[in-house]
Amino acid sequence: MAIFTVAGTGSPGVSSLTVGLGLVWPRPVLVVEADPTGGSGILAGYFRGQVAHCGGLIELAMAQRQGRVADELPQQLLDIPGSQAKLLPGSRSHSQAASLVPLWPALLDALRDLDATGQDVLVDAGRLGLEGSPRPLLVGSDVTLLLTRSTLPALVALSSWAETLREETAGTPTQLGLVVVGEGQPYSGREVADTLRVPLVATLPWDRRSAAVLSRGRGTFPRRGALRSSLDAAGAAMRSFAASGQRRPLTPLQELLARSVPKVKVGGLQ
Repeated sequence: MAIFTVAGTGSPGVSSLTVGLGLVWPRPVLVVEADPTGGSGILAGYFRGQVAHCGGLIELAMAQRQGRVADELPQQLLDIPGSQAKLLPGSRSHSQAASLVPLWPALLDALRDLDATGQDVLVDAGRLGLEGSPRPLLVGSDVTLLLTRSTLPALVALSSWAETLREETAGTPTQLGLVVVGEGQPYSGREVADTLRVPLVATLPWDRRSAAVLSRGRGTFPRRGALRSSLDAAGAAMRSFAASGQRRPLTPLQELLARSVPKVKVGGLQ
């Protein structure tokens, strides 16, 4: 099980990437819409506004006041049809951003405890630097991915954030990585990674028409083709990158479960 947080500057397609990865993920995965902008872009986009925004993060923020985030989390999830993914919708308004700040550490603990269920987590952290930004998720996930295009303005905008996150994740189990959209326009993925001094994890093609399926629900997500293949490859690269990292310390709940399950050896119980 691993927690992946994706963020960027400008509008490189963080939500589209997160939804697309959820659709092709080969095992159960939770998509968390942690963008504090407000007004679920995923429900309005991929779901085309056909699912009511009735719960999500703000319900968890209220549960956090009673220490009930882990208990309430399963009640706030929506199935993403045609996949093994579930969605935790974001806040309904930007005015709720301040209410989310106390939630992030408790939510991170609840997400880590999903290890017992075998679920991975994909967090859409939206644009960096916004009020209410999920900073504990950015510096506490197993992998934090910076998403960027390969243009000079995009690299200039992201460079200071790359430096900040390098410093804040140094010496921690969190691995910082890079995903480049539209490689070769004009810089290669390797050039972008070298400039930002962040390891390159994956590249994705710049394809507005295919992206519209994920961002605005235009058409049907394909069972095969370039879009699905590139997302499959990106997901595989992300999982490999996570597996190469340090092992994160267990949470108290994980330690309790580990002590309560008997170890098995050849010939019987240990």
